[in-house]
Amino acid sequence: MGRTLDEMLQTLSPTQRRAVAKRTAVLIAEELSLRDLRKAMRLTQSDIAKRLRKGQDEVSRIENRDDLLISTLHGYVKSLGGELELVARFKNREPVRLTSAVLAKRTPAAKATKPKAASRAAA
Repeated sequence: MGRTLDEMLQTLSPTQRRAVAKRTAVLIAEELSLRDLRKAMRLTQSDIAKRLRKGQDEVSRIENRDDLLISTLHGYVKSLGGELELVARFKNREPVRLTSAVLAKRTPAAKATKPKAASRAAA
């Protein structure tokens, strides 16, 4: 009969168990949903809604979507105080970091700070 994970972990040294726990925490952190990330930052959907100038119901929809526009994700991450970074990885080539500077022009905060005359002139 096979052993349980707990039984296997008990056979490891304390140093090995700490390394496993540390790696586990890293892997879990890499797989957070938007909702988990918001909660980890101790923010409510209402907090995010205010920052995005949207309704709480829209924040709920964003958190439950399987497919987001990059600009929507950029705004959400920015509302948490973070910065979105996209990295494209290819075979036989170094990773390419894609900037999101263009997206900043489309976030609600950027729209609110843009002078009206300048936005009409740009159109």
